[in-house]
Amino acid sequence: MRTGTVRALMATCALGLIALLPACGTAAADRSGGGGIPEASSSEGIPPVTMPSPSPRPSHAPSPRPFPARFKGTVSALPADLEAEMRGTTWHPGCPVAIGRLRLLTLRYWGFDRQVHEGLMVVNESVADGVVSAFRQMFEARFRIDQMHLAVKYRPNHDDPNDERDYTAGFNCRPVVTALGPGDTWSQHAYGLAIDINPIENPYVTSDGYVRNNNAKPFRDRSLRKPGMIHPEDDVVRAFASIGWRWGGYWSGDKDYMHFSLTGR
Repeated sequence: MRTGTVRALMATCALGLIALLPACGTAAADRSGGGGIPEASSSEGIPPVTMPSPSPRPSHAPSPRPFPARFKGTVSALPADLEAEMRGTTWHPGCPVAIGRLRLLTLRYWGFDRQVHEGLMVVNESVADGVVSAFRQMFEARFRIDQMHLAVKYRPNHDDPNDERDYTAGFNCRPVVTALGPGDTWSQHAYGLAIDINPIENPYVTSDGYVRNNNAKPFRDRSLRKPGMIHPEDDVVRAFASIGWRWGGYWSGDKDYMHFSLTGR
């Protein structure tokens, strides 16, 4: 074959390859939905082929094992490591209850995801069995709880109006706290005789309608029927009434919709 003919064929093949490359790149981008590796620039004016996204690595972490759809509630003494953690955080010398009189509850509950979860709570030993009974009734009614979580240290100067924590919790050695700030007397939580349930969905509302937490403000409208909200004479109120506890939603003036206590305060 003549040299001129060979050169002509090579030029024709090169032009054909250049024409095909953009089409290949476009097809790959269309399949990947724009999720491929970003296209690199070409100094020769030929768009490079877009590579498909690499396959994600398989996760070897075990999936959380769901709890059976039946209630479980236990009462035990505070484990040594938990007692040590509580000293100086949620309990300290001078609290109105001795730390030895507190008990740890392990409770199953229905979550906002409609699955059964298991959480911890600390209460006074004198009410531990009754609290388990109340949560059993709530479980059977499938009342939903966002998170059951041990109380955290109360910091009066660190009140975040955008706090997203929605902890259902019991004992915490702290003063009375309202939407306007802390009071000067012990809360019933400091005795282990009070529980707050879903504080975002059940906020403290002053008599003039003020709510401190911005995430909770939509729930001052108590005509709403959202998961986790508590209403007069509902399953939650009846469950606590059966053990002699009263609800802050029945207070005159301010309303503490999250709050249940033995004394009613």
